[in-house]
Amino acid sequence: MICAIVRQLTKDLTVEQIEDSGLAAYFVDHTVGLWPQSAGGVPFSATTFQSKGDPITDLTEDLAAEQKARTTYDNILRLVDNPDVSDAIKFLREREIVHFQRFGEALRNVQDHLDSKNFYAINPAFDK
Repeated sequence: MICAIVRQLTKDLTVEQIEDSGLAAYFVDHTVGLWPQSAGGVPFSATTFQSKGDPITDLTEDLAAEQKARTTYDNILRLVDNPDVSDAIKFLREREIVHFQRFGEALRNVQDHLDSKNFYAINPAFDK
């Protein structure tokens, strides 16, 4: 959805508008094509996804990822005044909240099936 929003906002830009908006360096590499990257210019990488094969570790990572995405959407909402953009971002933000809740429920379910004294002593997916 984010890429679709960016495409809609940039598809008809002139070279002058690109230069004035600070997108000239991006334009040189990608024209107005979509190249997912962070606000700091770091391209998307599969290393963004963390997995250790331990349900407690992985679910905690998932919870953190949902919160980081929600915070990013909060920050975007502080900067945009276009209702078409803000409505889509609000939808994505709400989705992150629901995902956070579901991952929290999954973590509680995993913990409920473990010896509570050993939450961090073993990898429940590997150690028995």
